[in-house]
Amino acid sequence: MIKIPIHGVIWLLVCSLIGCESRIDETVSESPSNPLNAEVFKLTILHLNDTHSFIKGDHFKLSNDAISLNSTKKDGSPINKITVSYGGYPKLITLFKKEEKASQNVLKLHAGDSITGTKYHTLFKGPKHVSPDSVMMNQICFDAFTIGNHEFDDGDSGLADFIDDLHADACNTPVISANTKLSKNSVAVMGKKIQPYVIINKGGIDIAIVGITIGYKTATSSNPDNGTTFSSELETAQITINKLSRSGVHHIVLLTHNQYQRDIDMAKTLSGVDIIVGGDSHSLLGDSTFTNLGFHAVGDYPTITRNADGDIVCIVQAWENTHLMGKLHATFKNGKILSCEGFPLMPIGDVFTYEDIDGTNELLSKRDQQKVLAFLSREDELVPVVDDPEALTRIKQYDQQIDTLLREVIGFTDENLCLERVPGQGRSNINGCRKQTYQHGSDITAIIAKAFWLTVSDADVAIQNSGGARVDFPKGKINFSNLYDLLPYSNRIVKADVSGAKIIAVLESALENHIDKGGSTGSFPYAFGLRFNIDASERAGSRISDVEVISRNTMTWSDIDISKKYRIVTNNFLSTGKDGYKEFSKIKWTDTYIDYHDPLARFIEGLSEQNLKVSKLPKEEYSIKSFIDPDGCNHSIYEDCVYTW
Repeated sequence: MIKIPIHGVIWLLVCSLIGCESRIDETVSESPSNPLNAEVFKLTILHLNDTHSFIKGDHFKLSNDAISLNSTKKDGSPINKITVSYGGYPKLITLFKKEEKASQNVLKLHAGDSITGTKYHTLFKGPKHVSPDSVMMNQICFDAFTIGNHEFDDGDSGLADFIDDLHADACNTPVISANTKLSKNSVAVMGKKIQPYVIINKGGIDIAIVGITIGYKTATSSNPDNGTTFSSELETAQITINKLSRSGVHHIVLLTHNQYQRDIDMAKTLSGVDIIVGGDSHSLLGDSTFTNLGFHAVGDYPTITRNADGDIVCIVQAWENTHLMGKLHATFKNGKILSCEGFPLMPIGDVFTYEDIDGTNELLSKRDQQKVLAFLSREDELVPVVDDPEALTRIKQYDQQIDTLLREVIGFTDENLCLERVPGQGRSNINGCRKQTYQHGSDITAIIAKAFWLTVSDADVAIQNSGGARVDFPKGKINFSNLYDLLPYSNRIVKADVSGAKIIAVLESALENHIDKGGSTGSFPYAFGLRFNIDASERAGSRISDVEVISRNTMTWSDIDISKKYRIVTNNFLSTGKDGYKEFSKIKWTDTYIDYHDPLARFIEGLSEQNLKVSKLPKEEYSIKSFIDPDGCNHSIYEDCVYTW
């Protein structure tokens, strides 16, 4: 456990090591100006995180079993599933406005990773465009936004462009991160565009919102400029809290992009923290309401623990991809939390459809629409809302610009191609995908690797990190829009000649990055032309075994030769050693100048030209032959290992 001394000399020494003083807003007075308030003070926090350019909403399937609809399909058969629209900025904007009016002392917070994830970022990033994400965020007008790792995907300049878009509006959302120290040459000037914290007065009470960005993951899994560094999340948080407390600010909210479990661990170690509003782990918190809808809640909303002082700390997160808004009510007295309560609010539409026998989407009858709405409205977490008209107009304008290019159908799949990072994680929102990917991991990531391998005709092995793929491919049509959603990054394909020993070392380092160093699950390796066993319960360096390589000529497998050179292809992001692929940085790569999306597009179009659909790879072509998780549970034997990634 790290303890942060506060005695003057030692404190200055710590600050000199991590540079905290230079990043602390000196506008805060050192003399107490806001004494502890003996009266009860109530605060409401409305929050988002990890919205990832998912501007529009999504939908889920609701079983008809408990509703008893009168409507039937054209052939008279019963309607089994009802389609319910939910989430998206148009609904969330309406919900934020509604909830802000309904409460006093409201803070609106975004815990990072606003960008990267869909075509709305990929096609509209850079100084020549206005980010759709900033346009939507400015309609909510957040009181603070902390920097996530993906805000650095396009370097410090990309971050600066996004901040400029946020600040171009009258809202001028404060962008905060106390543990980020930008390169001296960075265009995103610290103190001008990024602050360590912001102090907001609500009901006569000063509330400090301190930004914390996950450091190691951002440095290794994104693209900050050389010289941009990240100090300890825990140490920086404590030093900043201490300074604020001495200045008379006793209500402390950490706005973190630091993962749910790390937030819990940090809360127990810190002194003086009251609330942590987090992100990064895409954690759905809540009760059986979401479980009953087929989603996977991983903890309580709010999650309550105790800090190092023994006082209550309330920890919340709001899932991902604009699916819902978190709503937290906190009650303070004498600068400490007395209680907190709340729940995530999922905005839903009030128009419901079903799939008819011919595959068309049809409206339920008016009477049945009302029955479904009444059924859903029984849950406090599900809130029927009307889409914000201004948001809809802005989305329409963006869509008109890109629709022509992206709507072209390039292929089909007659089965769900599931997204997963680590076997058994249960990341997909498609029902049945956890079981489908339980033994061998992601379907769609395996296909991406094969597409790389096919496109570079002299490649022996293709490697793709799990975090590079972002969405499932549900059965049905596949168009360019799906490709951009799946692969939102502006990468290229690169190649190099690498020894068999080096390939094994790369796989080991990718696993070590996540398991031992607290890095992203996005580093988990997938491949084509290469297959292996993974035992994550073994020590670092001994987790990969029984490695085989396929022959391009005969399509037969043989043991890898550790001394032989193999031609390997990957994306240029990994080639720089990012996301735990540190061994790649020691290799001389050749740029193919093939766009990241092109191999998969070629693969899908090639199948379509042969009147073939995209399907899961044969079992023998998956790179993961067997998987044992860190607890020693063998996914080839047991059906429900419980390890939480």
